[in-house]
Amino acid sequence: MRTGDTPEHVDTPETRREHALRLGSWVVLGVASLITLLGVVLVLGAFRNDQVIAENRGIATGQVEQVLFDRTLVRYETPDGVSHSPENGVLYPEGLTAGQLVRIEYDTTDPELAKVAGRTWLVTLLPVASTLLITWLVAAPLLWFLRTRLRALSKPAAVAGSV
Repeated sequence: MRTGDTPEHVDTPETRREHALRLGSWVVLGVASLITLLGVVLVLGAFRNDQVIAENRGIATGQVEQVLFDRTLVRYETPDGVSHSPENGVLYPEGLTAGQLVRIEYDTTDPELAKVAGRTWLVTLLPVASTLLITWLVAAPLLWFLRTRLRALSKPAAVAGSV
């Protein structure tokens, strides 16, 4: 026992294990909550982008230049003759292939904000919901396990303290 430690704050293997389980529970809960928050923000961001495009909508036909893992690049012309290829790609590019012609809806005040015509924020729901479901299907049993182990460790200490 260190100087100043009270008997209930002794650094033993049990208290270290209890601390690790408690910390583990908070980490699992924090990570799952962060993933949930990111999913909600993603859906809200897609909804907001669709609103902005709808407020100042322009329509053009574009050609898919490149399909990359993180974005799909499409080049299209606005009525003023300026060619645009949004640096971050177009929204909702699922199923597009290089060379394909596709209708594009874009924000006339910011032509860099563009999406595939006819697709909306609703297409983000399935992947986000699937991610959140898997996250919580992993986190919930893990939290249950950690909390059960924590209660099992705390129980003998509570019984010993009452004797």
